[in-house]
Amino acid sequence: MYACELWLARRDVAGTDRVVVVEGFGARVEEHRRELHVHCYRMLGSFDEAEDLVQEVFLRAWRRRDTLRDESGLRAWLYRIATNACLDHLRAHPRRPQPRSAPVVADPGLDAPASDAVPWLQPYPDVLLDTADVVIDRETIELAFLIAIQHLPPRQRAVLILRDVLGWSAQETAESLDLTVAAVKSALQRARPTVRRHLPERRLEWGASTEPTAEERAVLRRYIDAVEQADPSVLAGILRADVWQTMPPEPIWILGREAFLASWTPAMVGPEAWGDWRLLPVWANRQPAAAAYLRRPGESGFAPSWLGVLRVEDGLITQITTYDLFPWLGLPASL
Repeated sequence: MYACELWLARRDVAGTDRVVVVEGFGARVEEHRRELHVHCYRMLGSFDEAEDLVQEVFLRAWRRRDTLRDESGLRAWLYRIATNACLDHLRAHPRRPQPRSAPVVADPGLDAPASDAVPWLQPYPDVLLDTADVVIDRETIELAFLIAIQHLPPRQRAVLILRDVLGWSAQETAESLDLTVAAVKSALQRARPTVRRHLPERRLEWGASTEPTAEERAVLRRYIDAVEQADPSVLAGILRADVWQTMPPEPIWILGREAFLASWTPAMVGPEAWGDWRLLPVWANRQPAAAAYLRRPGESGFAPSWLGVLRVEDGLITQITTYDLFPWLGLPASL
């Protein structure tokens, strides 16, 4: 069941399903939809699963509406329901990041990145982040952070998100998770070092922000120009020597600038070139991204191909995470 603008509660009456519109309560809950979706996304790393969990949260909220003692506590009450719904989901569907296999191609002498593979991780479009009732900073939603917290056991992940992302007190977190304050503090002490180990070295320099920098905009523009012009030399000028590319959910990945160019140049130029490219600038997880459309030889239009989310440092691309084009990115079906 999908809850829309009004709250729709499904109940069984005389053995048949019936949809009942419940005024007031549903409208107030609906106001928190986007931030609850972001919360579930952080917990799960999957946009699609977060969408399903928000519906479950709304159902649980309706069934437990008599436990809401104070209207001013609605938001915290919903977060408690959402957090525990995610924990239930993770208990029913356990998963852990997997060590990366060897790259399909790599430049010699480069060390593999510290983080393991998180094949279920999906991007989150900024156009939806901006509709949340709360400010979603880059440092709490970018892909590197999402990957890092997926290395935590579910309860530690919940504690870290409630304490360090949402700013809840130890007491509030303990009450939400039915833990003692001492247990919350212990979980947080274990979670923080694990997250730091799996973050990029310079990630902490980025700070809290929601707007792309001028540097990121410039690099994204050059990246788009390089692909559309099918010019590997331009692409080489914006890639750091140790750049790496992953392609979730596939386990294949590429390490190093020369390896990247060797892999992608045949798709851009030469007898095996895939065709002509058109790229749209977009933003996902508060990071620059490009949505690629391909017109193959003999075709008249450009069809969706892939989405590349970039991590930029000092004017160079250090990582590219490539996805299929998801329908919820709000992109045109063709160009």
